[in-house]
Amino acid sequence: MPDERGRLKVFIGMAPGVGKTYRMLQEGAAEAETGRDVAIGYLEPHGRAETLAQAEVLEIIPRRHVEYRGTPLQEMDLPAVLTRKPELCLIDELAHTNAPGVEHEKRYEDVRDVIEAGIDVFSTVNVQHLESLNDQVTQLTGARVRETIPDEVLSWADEVVLIDLTPEALIARLRAGKVYRPERVQAALNNFFKIENLSALRETALRQVAEDVEVKRLVREPSPAVRRDEEGLPAPLKDGPQAIAERLLVLATLAPHSERIVRRAWRSAQRLDAELDVLVVRPPGRPPSPEDRKRLEALRRLSAMLGARLHVEEGDDVAAVAIRLARALRITYVLLGTPSVTRGLRRFGAGISDRSLPMRLLRGLPGVDIRIIADPALRGEPAEEEPLGMEGPIGAGESAGTEEPHRAGEPSGADGSPA
Repeated sequence: MPDERGRLKVFIGMAPGVGKTYRMLQEGAAEAETGRDVAIGYLEPHGRAETLAQAEVLEIIPRRHVEYRGTPLQEMDLPAVLTRKPELCLIDELAHTNAPGVEHEKRYEDVRDVIEAGIDVFSTVNVQHLESLNDQVTQLTGARVRETIPDEVLSWADEVVLIDLTPEALIARLRAGKVYRPERVQAALNNFFKIENLSALRETALRQVAEDVEVKRLVREPSPAVRRDEEGLPAPLKDGPQAIAERLLVLATLAPHSERIVRRAWRSAQRLDAELDVLVVRPPGRPPSPEDRKRLEALRRLSAMLGARLHVEEGDDVAAVAIRLARALRITYVLLGTPSVTRGLRRFGAGISDRSLPMRLLRGLPGVDIRIIADPALRGEPAEEEPLGMEGPIGAGESAGTEEPHRAGEPSGADGSPA
């Protein structure tokens, strides 16, 4: 993005109802009181009286009316926002999926355009909508979140504000009718809004923001090195060895759970400030089945969303292909799923442990870390249970489906929560 871009401030929370939109409106109103030109590009109050009252002091840019399959919908009017060009624009629900026919598929893409036009933006999102956390949130809550954003979008933000609330306080707000309409409260309490779900999501949100702060603290321009001669005068620097940047390669297959492995690898890459490459090795000369093509396309979309590079290679020997690519890319970490003891090793041409894929990678890539990504869901299971990992085709899972656009004011999360 160019230097003259607007600034982005994101209000993030563990779940619907913690007060993200209300806080965004509060801060927007405070900015307006200082004399700034502030307008609301999109607001989703979900019928909450306090939110509606807070918005009364600010100008609201009218929504755009569109129709999808005979159903009238309302979306943010991006051209109107760019024409109005306020100094600060408030745009709710960053992870929302737009109706077909508007400029972009996702609202975060609208926000990108607004920022690039030099307009500051305040926006909101729940932590479960980060793509890399999709599997983790599903495991914690049992609900697959349909609408996600690339984690990179959060890195655009110049400031991330965590709106924190204890699970007990949020449940009290829910029971008081301050989150959903009365007829939806009991269903929410029985599903997504269980105390254990909210506690896990709160911990996830706190960790996410802490990691974001740490990454931004570490990403800074290095101080220029100055070498001096014997008389203390500046002397030219000599060429020396350069620091080696970390680069990760994750081995994916067409197995149903490889998307989970890619997401885990991406989070590892973020912590190491590293690039991520994804490798899929297909049997040579064998055209992919319709199911393989579907699953490979799902993996391609996921890699693109996370900012990873997908490599699809043909070969009979997975280890040989992985070693060749790892050397070419100067990989420092290789990550893979847990090979099946009963079938996976035989697939890679080995029946004994020293010919297994991990051991061959260790021998073929000296100095490169090899990490096996376990499935947290298998913790405590007996060893003879079939593990997840490097066999079979990659599954698109629930994320491969096409998302339906949602009516303004209707829930769009997997739990019936707003995006």
